Amino acid sequence: MKLNELKDNPGATKDRMRVGRGIGSGKGKTGGRGVKGQTSRSGVSIKGFEGGQMPLHRRLPKRGFNNIFARDFNEVGLDRIQKAVDAGVLDKGAPITAEALKAAGVIRRVKDGVRILGGTVTAALTFDVAGASAPAVAAIEKAGGSITVQAAPAPAEA
Repeated sequence: MKLNELKDNPGATKDRMRVGRGIGSGKGKTGGRGVKGQTSRSGVSIKGFEGGQMPLHRRLPKRGFNNIFARDFNEVGLDRIQKAVDAGVLDKGAPITAEALKAAGVIRRVKDGVRILGGTVTAALTFDVAGASAPAVAAIEKAGGSITVQAAPAPAEA
């Protein structure tokens, strides 16, 4: 089989309807838009419009808020870190930071810091991270490692 011989299964695709191309096509004259009115014209944008009635999205009450001081952490499980150590991409001797995890390919990008989640770890590792769960701290200390949790920066004054 060659690349120029590839084709889809019969019936897998359907030809698009060419509207406004004469009476015989069945979609001529108004092109399937009906007659007159807002939706027959071009440039219509009436998603959520209910003919003047108060739209559903305005009838429902507003709820919640967005915390502008919330921090977005990279969450990494200990199992993932142990795999990286076993594979040799993470150095056992050096402290494990967000930059080290990024360089090892464990996380894609550094956000507001790394938060370590539970799992199992056998190597005695040193962590310098923004946060850690209680089971993660227990597992690290049990394996003979240490963890330093950085203090959260004070929110900017408004």
